[in-house]
Amino acid sequence: MGSRASTLLRDEELEEIKKETGFSHSQITRLYSRFTSLDKGENGTLSREDFQRIPELAINPLGDRIINAFFPEGEDQVNFRGFMRTLAHFRPIEDNEKSKDMNGPEPLNSRSNKLHFAFRLYDLDKDDKISRDELLQVLRMMVGVNISDEQLGSIADRTIQEADQDGDSAISFTEFVKVLEKVDVEQKMSIRFLH
Repeated sequence: MGSRASTLLRDEELEEIKKETGFSHSQITRLYSRFTSLDKGENGTLSREDFQRIPELAINPLGDRIINAFFPEGEDQVNFRGFMRTLAHFRPIEDNEKSKDMNGPEPLNSRSNKLHFAFRLYDLDKDDKISRDELLQVLRMMVGVNISDEQLGSIADRTIQEADQDGDSAISFTEFVKVLEKVDVEQKMSIRFLH
């Protein structure tokens, strides 16, 4: 089955994806096989419905947000390359990548790109700020009905109060980064992909 996946991926395309995402040849081939098994329409793209069939996403409270991250604005299909680009945010940072060439583009799995990815999960209206309402929506998804609206409101208010440095009652990306300064984002936002 692995040979089928590699025959459908042209060598030059495989090399481009490898260079862009940092995944190894075998990881790309394995993920291509997974991609094609999810592609129920067999048209070389995945729909939101294809993603919703993934059990881990179906039970994740932020599953819909994560699924949406795979789709460019206004698109309802994602091709393999877009799929890989999004997954690359979750690729662990290898020791040899920490001293990468500073002249090249920043890797998709860099701390900065992981933080941007996480920020966008909260920033629903894409105004580059996390409002109290957006924070409440995420908290509600994560805790369900286990906490009262009043308690959630209190958590949201306290979070914004602690993070908000410019007094606009919202969290900007810069403030978001500052709050997560001591958090090991590289570790928390990594999925181990087999080699």
